[in-house]
Amino acid sequence: MDTMSGLKRTNYCAETEGIGKEVVVGGFVQKIRDMGNLIFIDLRDRTGIVQLAFDDSTDRDIFEKASSCRSEYVLMAKGVVRERESKNPAIKTGDVEIDVKDLRILAKAQTPPFEITDDTNTNEELRLRYRYLDLRRSVLQNNLMLRSKIAKSARDYFHENGFIELETPMMIKSTPEGARDYLVPSRVHHGKFYALPQSPQMYKQLLMIAGYDRYIQLARCFRDEDLRADRQPEFTQIDMEMSFADVEDIIEVVEGFISRVFKDVLDENISAPLPRLTYKEAMERYGSDKPDTRFGMEIIDISDIVKDCGFGVFKNAVADGGSVRAIVAKGAASTLTRKEIDKLTEYVRGIGAKGLAFIRWVDDEPTCAFAKFMENGETEKIIERTGMEKGDVALFVADKTNVTLSTLGALRLKVAKQLDIIPNGWNFVWITEFPFFEYDEESGKWIAMHHPFTMPEDDCIQYLDTDPGKVIAKAYDLVLNGTELLSGSIRITDYELQQKMFESLGLSDEEIEAKFGFLVEAYKYGAPPHGGMGLGLDRLAMLMSGADSLRDVTAFPKVQNASELMSGAPNLVDEEQLEELAIKIIPDEN
Repeated sequence: MDTMSGLKRTNYCAETEGIGKEVVVGGFVQKIRDMGNLIFIDLRDRTGIVQLAFDDSTDRDIFEKASSCRSEYVLMAKGVVRERESKNPAIKTGDVEIDVKDLRILAKAQTPPFEITDDTNTNEELRLRYRYLDLRRSVLQNNLMLRSKIAKSARDYFHENGFIELETPMMIKSTPEGARDYLVPSRVHHGKFYALPQSPQMYKQLLMIAGYDRYIQLARCFRDEDLRADRQPEFTQIDMEMSFADVEDIIEVVEGFISRVFKDVLDENISAPLPRLTYKEAMERYGSDKPDTRFGMEIIDISDIVKDCGFGVFKNAVADGGSVRAIVAKGAASTLTRKEIDKLTEYVRGIGAKGLAFIRWVDDEPTCAFAKFMENGETEKIIERTGMEKGDVALFVADKTNVTLSTLGALRLKVAKQLDIIPNGWNFVWITEFPFFEYDEESGKWIAMHHPFTMPEDDCIQYLDTDPGKVIAKAYDLVLNGTELLSGSIRITDYELQQKMFESLGLSDEEIEAKFGFLVEAYKYGAPPHGGMGLGLDRLAMLMSGADSLRDVTAFPKVQNASELMSGAPNLVDEEQLEELAIKIIPDEN
């Protein structure tokens, strides 16, 4: 095997330019074309590809060495940049090649289990088992480098705006809320556990109390919850907190960051201020508190038209305090056939609705699934209210209002994807005025929609005891193309009000002390007004790179069962380690 002795890299592969210039490059063999008296090797590094050329003028030993190379060998090559005869516009260096004068084979490689190419059909499980090979693909390298640029832009922006980067502990006290904590057993304190932080929430509030009035951290967070495309058990949050700030101050800082990061990373101009919707507006128009506003198909309420109609499904839903609402798919009659509508009916039943009614307008007269129950021009009034025209399809759901809205919100997205009507673009929207509480049907209790440290609007405090559903929080989310990017709020700093909020959530004094005692105690020593947010770095990278999953912007991701296929984590540990931690594993009876 050769060594690097006497060679020092001068250029990255895709940054090789200047005809007549002597360069030294290093990388992996992407492809070899051996034509007998000519050999071309595509050499790849994280910047791209450059062609190495070997011909009759090449030293015979070097030529023979080039002939012995195989895919994924690690090479260093020294040579002179020259114009390429057969140009390749598909790559950055397609007009030049390197006339090689010295070649070193630094490492040989076995034939990889799959071809290292962006257009791969290899199943993801195999690629994740060999993630170090998968990460050689340029599409993943570009994603991870874009993620790095986002992180740098964030640090630059917040440092320039007076924020102090501080670290909070990775092993903390367990205070499980929504998701489960990941627990870390203590060797010193047998039977006791640390938890990995779901967020740095309480610590960043303590930093405000400590006087560090502008905090920023790229914080690692951990949640033991079921995974999906936009969720991983460990993730990075751009975490921020500000003292002596209100909602508008925080929104202004965040919008400045969004404008900066899109300019730095994608050279895109995002203009502030960004659009806003209240929670109520978002739910009623889009059926979601993270609406995709790149297309219309907004939800339309027809409850007043059908409350006394002859169609029992509609009439009874309104009588029971629910509502009847619709979405209209413009020009979709040819795509949304009766068969397709039947599939959509099964879909909505699967997500909690009782069924789906429709009006489909193909011929001169619309076909209405419930027309025989309607009278007094009610069908015509529905068509007028919904703005239907020939070629359209209207889809209706009748149920409790929360079910109706959430079902049509999901259906709206499914239909839009089926019709391929979602345009490219960057549609940001702030969601504000969240309810403080949401009612949990299973437990029969009111729970905090964000977290118990969120400040309620001043004029809503009076309803804490009498009507929790009326309490509005000083909370805000930022949504991009239907994905929640950040969540934040103004925090409670009044000791007595915080105690009252805990009581409203049904927490006993013992529970308050056990979970939040140190924070509540800190409030007694003077807390400046403050608020903040946590922005998902991974989600932002996924959206900005156009990736389909967080796995595509995470170097070593977990799969759906929270395992990491390459290393085999989680794994069994030695009995000695367990004994040292005073832990005994109970065999699974299944």
